[in-house]
Amino acid sequence: MKRFLKIGIPILMLLLAVMLWWRFCFVFGEGVRAGNLNFLVKKGYIFKTWEGRLIQVGFKTPAPGAMQSNEFDFSVANDSLGAILERSSGKFIEVRYKEYLHSLPWRGMSHYVVVEVLKISDPGPASLLPY
Repeated sequence: MKRFLKIGIPILMLLLAVMLWWRFCFVFGEGVRAGNLNFLVKKGYIFKTWEGRLIQVGFKTPAPGAMQSNEFDFSVANDSLGAILERSSGKFIEVRYKEYLHSLPWRGMSHYVVVEVLKISDPGPASLLPY
């Protein structure tokens, strides 16, 4: 029985650590999104993180006659990136993000975490809008 506990408990702890890493720290995907920054707010009870929304241009839907929301909700854990994006509300931005399987309180409420701002520019003239 002692031998089983000496071998079984470390293996069980190792499996638990791998499962927690896979669930919360594994980067499921990476990518770039672009659109108009709708808002960015710093909030949280204990861990203050930046939460924002990016409005992407266009109506992409698989079903004809239906509309789909092109909003991208994201979190920013880095305060310097949050300060840059805070001053860019309403502007066209490109951001690089990482997608996680689950969120952590100190990383933000979203599964998508912005890690880099690639481009910030003023939105084009209203005459270029599709509607």
